[in-house]
Amino acid sequence: MYNELKVPPRILLGPGPTIANPRVLKAMTTPMLGYMDVDFVEIMDDVVTLLREVYGTKNKLTFPISGTGTSGMEAALANIVEPGDRVIVGVNGYFGGRIADIAERCGAVVTPVKAEWGDIIQPEQIIDVCDKVSPKLVAIVHGETSTGILQPLDDIIDITRKYGAFFLADCVTTLGGQPVDIDERGIDIAYSCTQKCLAGPPGLSPVSFSERVVDAIRKRKTRIQSFYLDVELLEEYWTGDTRKYHHTVSMSLIYAIREALRIIQEEGQSARYIRHEQNAAALIAGAEAIGLKPVAAARYRLPMLTTLRIPEGIDDATMRNRLLQDYNIEIGGGLGVFAGKAWRIGLMGDAANEQNVLLVLNAIEKLLIEFGVTVEPGTAVSAAAAVYHNSE
Repeated sequence: MYNELKVPPRILLGPGPTIANPRVLKAMTTPMLGYMDVDFVEIMDDVVTLLREVYGTKNKLTFPISGTGTSGMEAALANIVEPGDRVIVGVNGYFGGRIADIAERCGAVVTPVKAEWGDIIQPEQIIDVCDKVSPKLVAIVHGETSTGILQPLDDIIDITRKYGAFFLADCVTTLGGQPVDIDERGIDIAYSCTQKCLAGPPGLSPVSFSERVVDAIRKRKTRIQSFYLDVELLEEYWTGDTRKYHHTVSMSLIYAIREALRIIQEEGQSARYIRHEQNAAALIAGAEAIGLKPVAAARYRLPMLTTLRIPEGIDDATMRNRLLQDYNIEIGGGLGVFAGKAWRIGLMGDAANEQNVLLVLNAIEKLLIEFGVTVEPGTAVSAAAAVYHNSE
């Protein structure tokens, strides 16, 4: 016999999943409805409307794909890329590399535009490659979760348009925590997830396709190889006048994203973005005060995910295990070139608050002192508290 499921309460301050809003978890206990029930269709319509608001778009083809953020990434690429298409991918972190991998699996001829991890992709790099390969698609990660970089998009989007290509933005970490502004910027394809700044559980990937992309998809010469991720079929289920069954979505996850988006609407997007920025500033101030250096350059730091270099002599796994055991705090380890060399601290959605910032800084400081690092007790918290005080 198995005991009733009980898990320890964790303060999730890693790269995701983050702490789910209690209202979102409550919404998930709502009774099931049929996937074609008229009341459920109304809930789906609410989700589409709210998603358009947070994405900043009027795109008809805006809805959540079943699956985590990687399903949205794959849907974005599988629907627009045909064998032989030339695709430019900015690779300055782990997830740019994943885009390139999936694009190649879709049959694209991929040209990576590389930058050092912790740096941005420069517009001039995109121009140089566009001159050589005449791309169908340019793909960039807006918020690179592996490095803590917030990539400027506007200049690269303008360049992409001049070369007649489509622009894809990976918004997995940014949606709900920083402006995406699809229509204002001219983003053609975007995808995200629900377990980061939307403060919900993992399992859905909100996507949005511009009308010009939809037109290109309808004119494909080859059939979309994925049935499950075919947005033309999904469109008939999510936005058609007469809904057509495609697959059985998770009602609980649809309830969850609806409530998560309602919470964002109530808080106000501008207030939410400012909250993420303020808490990131306090975290970085406290970290730097005890000698922890951010990986990302100051001008391009991602407010919702801060990557900090691990001091010499400190073991990554030992520190993270002690944070979990002693304080119930989860932070992330480094990926790729930063494996064992950096910590990733996420302040996303509901987790982006003063209490969590002071808690994680205090815990890290205490453990560093225990491990032999010379730090005056209270230094990190004092530095962070000063940021909050000065912003009042």
